[in-house]
Amino acid sequence: MERREAVKLISFIMGSAMVGGSAIIQGCRTSSPSTGLFSKDQIAFLDEVAEVIIPRTDTPGAKDAEMGAFLALMVEDTYSDRDQEVFVAGIKDINDRSMEAYGLSFLDSSPDQRHDLLSSLNELQEKHHKEKDAGEPEHYFRMMKELTLLGFFTSEVGVKEVRRYTPVAGKFEPCIDYKPGDRAWVY
Repeated sequence: MERREAVKLISFIMGSAMVGGSAIIQGCRTSSPSTGLFSKDQIAFLDEVAEVIIPRTDTPGAKDAEMGAFLALMVEDTYSDRDQEVFVAGIKDINDRSMEAYGLSFLDSSPDQRHDLLSSLNELQEKHHKEKDAGEPEHYFRMMKELTLLGFFTSEVGVKEVRRYTPVAGKFEPCIDYKPGDRAWVY
């Protein structure tokens, strides 16, 4: 091989590595990819709904784990078009129900009003779940509740600050005393 050919080949290989490498690095971005299904306001709304489901007490709540962004990402990436439509319509329905009941948007309502509204929706979704046909989608509030629980208890905040976290499993101890109020173990 001649020197000029070697330089061309190395330049081609290095150029390909730079272009390919930048494509790979683009895939490692930390911002949440969005298809545009949810606006920032809707994500903030979902944060507030999730916070009613898992409120901050002496432990972190759903907003601490950024559940609004998690819910939006999961719905965009994993839900069917029909379930996405039901979920997005649910955001509007919650706000409409809040306006009807309290004359205030959900975000402007008090914590007690939010709790009461979502409690009534919880009862409604339980009834819907029992009576729905096999092909019918779940109630939007059931989707919100299930995603909130999944996301929170698998998030870093949920695992490390709410549950008892052991980063490296120790020896196997099948019988550990558990007292009421103890947090669950996570390995």
